[in-house]
Amino acid sequence: MAQVRLRDVVKSYGSVQVVHGINLEIEDNEFVVLVGPSGCGKSTTLRMIAGLEAISDGKVSIGERVVNDLPPRKRNISMVFQNYALYPHMTVRENLGFSLQIAKRPQAEIDEAVKEAANILNLSEFMDRKPGTLSGGQRQRVAMGRAIVRHPDVFLFDEPLSNLDAKLRTQMRTEIKKLHQKVKSTIVYVTHDQVEAMTLADRIVIMRDGHIEQVGTPLDVFENPANTFVATFIGSPPMNLLSAQVKEGQLALDGGPVSKLPQQFAGNVQEGQQVILGFRADNFMLAGHAMQMEGEYAEFDMTVNLSEPLGTETLLFGSLAGKEVQAKMLNPRPVEDGERLTFQLDLTRCHLFDAETQKSLR
Repeated sequence: MAQVRLRDVVKSYGSVQVVHGINLEIEDNEFVVLVGPSGCGKSTTLRMIAGLEAISDGKVSIGERVVNDLPPRKRNISMVFQNYALYPHMTVRENLGFSLQIAKRPQAEIDEAVKEAANILNLSEFMDRKPGTLSGGQRQRVAMGRAIVRHPDVFLFDEPLSNLDAKLRTQMRTEIKKLHQKVKSTIVYVTHDQVEAMTLADRIVIMRDGHIEQVGTPLDVFENPANTFVATFIGSPPMNLLSAQVKEGQLALDGGPVSKLPQQFAGNVQEGQQVILGFRADNFMLAGHAMQMEGEYAEFDMTVNLSEPLGTETLLFGSLAGKEVQAKMLNPRPVEDGERLTFQLDLTRCHLFDAETQKSLR
């Protein structure tokens, strides 16, 4: 397997630049997920690594080789697409071994590689069937098997689960994670689904408008978002954001109540500074139905406009400082729309962002 390095990589279509000089290092055997909204440049970046898109500027390296000018077949990569790209007239066995047939490998080697891939992905019972008789999840496993047989340096996945229903997506996430554990491979995976990114990745690369916003472990980007974009993109429900001003060691929420200034930010802000207070629903809970808060907390009264029962917890929607926010209630009870309740905000789990730059003040 191999490292993948991107150095000042740019992609332009005529005068329009869609990837803006990104830098990224992916380690040997690492599972890295590129995530972001549609049009952020993640699939274009993947296709430049694969050689399916020409690089306008910068360098892409796989292992010790700069591969800018190498065609895809000489990069020793395998790519799995969202539409499976299987040959409908071939059996599963023939689909798995086709790339090795084209490479004129010995038949014994092909048979062994196909058998190994089938065993890894539990495809042995489907070997003589054609793709049209398989479920979506089974076809995706065949597509992954076709990638495995080549023993590539790098696996590239381009939104491979987007055509599957919710239950199959969950199952296939597990399959892909198991695949990585078995074949010990370098994987670069593209998705717009932050749940996929959080559950699969060793590290997440969050992109927006052709730029990398943050790189880190799933826990790191969730707990320490670099800016308001990452804060609202990673995590479900998204982080609540409220405009505020620092006044006399407190936070005056715009058009609303005053809160204590979280102690962890006391040395990072100035009197009169405009900031954005961020907090997740898990840290803003109905009093009496909340987790035990070990540090400082603030209390706010809020009218509930809507409730969403989720079984062991309920998601509550209300308005605070003129903005809609989301809170949670553990051990739920029925809540009437329009009911005014007291909520506790765990200040030790809050975030502050500069209002002008949108960057974290931690």
